[in-house]
Amino acid sequence: MAEDLRFVVKSIVGEENFVDMVPNRSNNYCCGGGGGFLQSGYKDQRLEFGKLKDDQIKATGADYCIAACHNCHAQIHELSEHYGGNYPVVHLWTLLCLSLGVLGPNEREYLGDDLKDVLVFHPETAM
Repeated sequence: MAEDLRFVVKSIVGEENFVDMVPNRSNNYCCGGGGGFLQSGYKDQRLEFGKLKDDQIKATGADYCIAACHNCHAQIHELSEHYGGNYPVVHLWTLLCLSLGVLGPNEREYLGDDLKDVLVFHPETAM
C-alpha cells in the first residue's frame, strides 16, 4: 500500500519533488495524533510524543508535508507551529483536487503562498 501512495504523490508533485522520510513505509514514526489521542485532552503529552515526528519532517528539508489522514494533518500542523518548523502541512486530497483543477478558492487554507492561486478561476479577469 505504501508504494501505491508514493505513486500517487509522485504523479501529482513530480518524482523530482518527492522527498521521503527516513525511516519510512512500515518503519515510519507515528505522529501521535491518531487513535483518539488528538481529542484526549493530553495535549502536552501528545506534543511531546510528536517531537520525534517533527524532527523527522524537518530533517527532510521538504517544502511541504503531505498528510493522508485528518488526524495526522491536525497533529502535524500543530507540531509545525509548536516546534517552530512552520512548514505547510497539506491534505493528500487537497493536492489531488489541485492537480485535477477542481480545488475551490475556499479550500486552500493549508497551501503555501506558492500554490494558493494555482488554477484558480477569477471571474473578474475572465473577460
